[in-house]
Amino acid sequence: QVQLVESGGGLVQAGGSLRLACVTSGGTFSTYHMGWFRQTQGKEREFVASIKWSGLSADYADSVKGRFTISRLNSKNTVYLQMNSLKPEDTAVYYCAADPQVGSRYTPSRNWNDYDYWGQGTQVTVSS
Repeated sequence: QVQLVESGGGLVQAGGSLRLACVTSGGTFSTYHMGWFRQTQGKEREFVASIKWSGLSADYADSVKGRFTISRLNSKNTVYLQMNSLKPEDTAVYYCAADPQVGSRYTPSRNWNDYDYWGQGTQVTVSS
């Protein structure tokens, strides 16, 4: 059974930084595309960033491009999200997700429905 556990969320002032981590167990992490999504109450889950299984390409939502960086360390079954220049509108629960269907998807999807495995989420709160 594949399990994902996020960590690193918290309360930070606007302009500050946080680094989220997501450790995966029970599967073959190095063969999964990985993504980060976020959700606020009453809104649909929103794509933030994704990274190919190889780590050689990444994709970002326009709202975070230039401020967030996704990376992965396959030897540690971990994907990271470095978040800089945080804004109050970045406040949300952040989820990591794994897509094992790399055979049919050459690049990671922005659609949360394409991800099979999810973490429990970690709260990020940015105060103004």
